[in-house]
Amino acid sequence: MLHQTVIKIRGKVNKLVPIPLPKLIEGEGAITQTAQVLTALGGTKPLIVTDAMLVKLGIAKQLTDALDAENIAYALFDEVTPDPTFSLIGNGWQQYKQHGCDSVIALGGGSPMDCAKAIAASAVKNVDARKLVGMLRVRKALPPFIAIPTTAGTGSETTVVAVVTDPDKKKKFTLVDPSLVPAVAILDPLLMLGLPAKITAETGIDALTHAVESYIGFHATEQTKAYGYDAVKRIFANLPTAYADGSNIEARRQMSIASFNAGVAFTRASIGYAHAIAHQMGGYYHIPHGLANAVILPYILDFSFENALCRYAELAIAAGVATSDDSQVAAAHKFVAGVKALNQTLNIQTDFPELKASDIPELAKRAVREAYCDYPVPKLMNRTQCEDLLKKLVSA
Repeated sequence: MLHQTVIKIRGKVNKLVPIPLPKLIEGEGAITQTAQVLTALGGTKPLIVTDAMLVKLGIAKQLTDALDAENIAYALFDEVTPDPTFSLIGNGWQQYKQHGCDSVIALGGGSPMDCAKAIAASAVKNVDARKLVGMLRVRKALPPFIAIPTTAGTGSETTVVAVVTDPDKKKKFTLVDPSLVPAVAILDPLLMLGLPAKITAETGIDALTHAVESYIGFHATEQTKAYGYDAVKRIFANLPTAYADGSNIEARRQMSIASFNAGVAFTRASIGYAHAIAHQMGGYYHIPHGLANAVILPYILDFSFENALCRYAELAIAAGVATSDDSQVAAAHKFVAGVKALNQTLNIQTDFPELKASDIPELAKRAVREAYCDYPVPKLMNRTQCEDLLKKLVSA
């Protein structure tokens, strides 16, 4: 079977391509170390890539205050919007050049991270980001790059991917290259205290999706499984608390580490159908990626059950919903039920009001095509099966 053959080959190739691990700095107030980190990397004038809301909330000021204290000049690009486009990235690249920047600091969730990576890649290659879409098109070290996440979900501070949206084509494109991994990731739970409960929930399940899909796929290794297992354990233990009490610093800290670990896992072991479908939801309807993954994950767990049963059983123990006394089948069922119960606790919706039945054939076609020969899923899904799944997501 072509898919299995290609996946096996890619698995072997993956082991030959070294993926760097960002230097991790984490803890309360870690953002104050940014100036020293930047200097150590050789950066003197960074472009700060963020969004207007983080500026309005004063979170960006915490970063600029840290740079001001050390007399480090910077330029602020706060135009990032959800699902950054090639045009937006082009604007950021122009700002980078006009202000004579030599480094990049990404501050925010997945969108500022993706935007910053693409800007940095354009800067080092001196080409429009459109020309860097695909695998291994960058192949040059980025300028000094620091990632400071303000959500615990995407894991973008660890990944080789930048996702860019083309609104005209209603499609998302990816830049994939080990050089896109930031040099340093700064995890400061204090930056996440004001995160609304809804976003806390959606980004948290996004991290869970990364951990689970990397764990059950054919490219999983003992290393990636260890990172994924740890992420699942932290998420089940801390996400309900972070959701119910956003001011709980320790829960926020644990979730930031879980997101980082899940990012490390899926960067090396890839993803699955939850992401393939979620990408279409984002491209077509601008549904936030974390929310899309959160809604879709339970359906994918049901679909892959028989083929991933043993891995589910292991994750059930990590999640604390089963013990070694449970049979493998019982533990696997408990894991799927546990994920669904967690979604309910977090008030995650179960369908997409935006989804139009008339769009389903094209959405299914794109999702299946995206995953085929690219994602090491435990069970292949055909277009009809994908259409049937999507029909369950249409609001009644």
